[in-house]
Amino acid sequence: MLTKRIIACLDIKDGRTVKGTSFIQLKDAGDPIELAEAYAKQGVDELVFLDISATNEKRKTLADLIKKIAARIDIPFTVGGGISSVEDAAPLLDAGADKVSINSAAVKNPELINDISNAFGSQFLVLAIDARKIENQWAVHTHGGTRSTDKKLFSWAKEGQERGAGEILFTSMDHDGTKNGFANDPLKKLNELLQIPLIASGGAGLPFHFAEAFTLGKADAALAASVFHFGEIKIPELKLFLKNNQIPIRLQL
Repeated sequence: MLTKRIIACLDIKDGRTVKGTSFIQLKDAGDPIELAEAYAKQGVDELVFLDISATNEKRKTLADLIKKIAARIDIPFTVGGGISSVEDAAPLLDAGADKVSINSAAVKNPELINDISNAFGSQFLVLAIDARKIENQWAVHTHGGTRSTDKKLFSWAKEGQERGAGEILFTSMDHDGTKNGFANDPLKKLNELLQIPLIASGGAGLPFHFAEAFTLGKADAALAASVFHFGEIKIPELKLFLKNNQIPIRLQL
């Protein structure tokens, strides 16, 4: 059985790591380079680095920050925010990112998935999907979960896979920041639909929430931000907890 992955998410605004609920009421959570290095030392499996203001403010993610992070860590990390073309993705991968993540731009232009996958390979592309449950359906949202679209979670994830996405990062905007647990029911359904890896995001509050995402939600990886940034859950303790609960996980030697 493949080992499950623990991912720390660094939401970036104006060069600082921030965290709030559903991307609002943001508060400073530290320097992203220092946090990335600390997480690598603690044994986190991967990092996701998202410039959450890039799409809303029409800014491009700065490659120089990626270079600084890549120089300090030796674990895989994904970069997202403001990527709307192959030309946007290329300098980020050149700067040291292992993967790029696209979200709002892919909803607007689904061919972007094909373009990036064809240019670099599906293993370099993560399709991030933010969704809320509206009238018993999981509706895809864009721009940090603030704008509803006519796309539905399950059909969009399947289309993303067919177009060449190598991984799906699903964030339940209903759960994000609540610390009440992941959205395990839609995670399980996504797992049944997809052949590519699935990352759970939104709702982590306690170690057993991660265990549930892996056992009930069948996720391949689980992502969190604030509980890690503010020390509420420590990576080594979380991994030991998961191992003790018979969940395959990589422990730092």
